[in-house]
Amino acid sequence: MLTIRQAHMDFEDAVKDFPAEHYNSKPANCDYSFWHLLEHIRICQKDILDYIVDEDYAWPNFPDDLWPDKEVDTDAAGWQATIDAFYLDRQALVDIVSDPDQDLFAPLPNSGEHQHNILREINIIASHNAYHTGELGILRHTMGLW
Repeated sequence: MLTIRQAHMDFEDAVKDFPAEHYNSKPANCDYSFWHLLEHIRICQKDILDYIVDEDYAWPNFPDDLWPDKEVDTDAAGWQATIDAFYLDRQALVDIVSDPDQDLFAPLPNSGEHQHNILREINIIASHNAYHTGELGILRHTMGLW
């Protein structure tokens, strides 16, 4: 669910050959740029990873902590840093799921009365990534950026 194309576009295709002059473009009726959207995907995935592995996890303030400042732009290095960090954190999640000693159903220490588990969190982030990857693809299409 995290790395293999399912019934939708994958992250790699959505960001492939993205035109640098549009990293900071804001599509019509969007108050965020393509990079803001990419960074949001990365931030949320990192948040789920932290929730799974960090016993001192602190809940973010929604939605402010899950989006970059909408006034901030990026350059080619920042765009690539976001993509690289996304891949690194995604691989960490894949490694957790692939570990035969990992109990995917055990309650996470920070989940309290909710009793969330790793499998639930993987499903959430896979769905979130797919949703916003599709959004990125559609916005690219509407702006003629393929």
